[in-house]
Amino acid sequence: MARIEVKSEVAGRVWKIEAEPGAALAGDDTILIIESMKMEIPVGAPRDCHLVEVRVAEQDTVAEGQVVAVVEA
Repeated sequence: MARIEVKSEVAGRVWKIEAEPGAALAGDDTILIIESMKMEIPVGAPRDCHLVEVRVAEQDTVAEGQVVAVVEA
């Protein structure tokens, strides 16, 4: 199985984590939501996979391009 790093497309703050490690996700299921410039930006699964690791916590600040989760497809 291939591990895929899921990266944030924007800089902001982790508003809410929607999925926990071990969860089975379909493509585009939301892993977490980042708040940036008063907008909520969902970070989704790139394809059908299992969530292996969430590398951030709620309220953490993230940079554009930062790895926020790891999935296994």
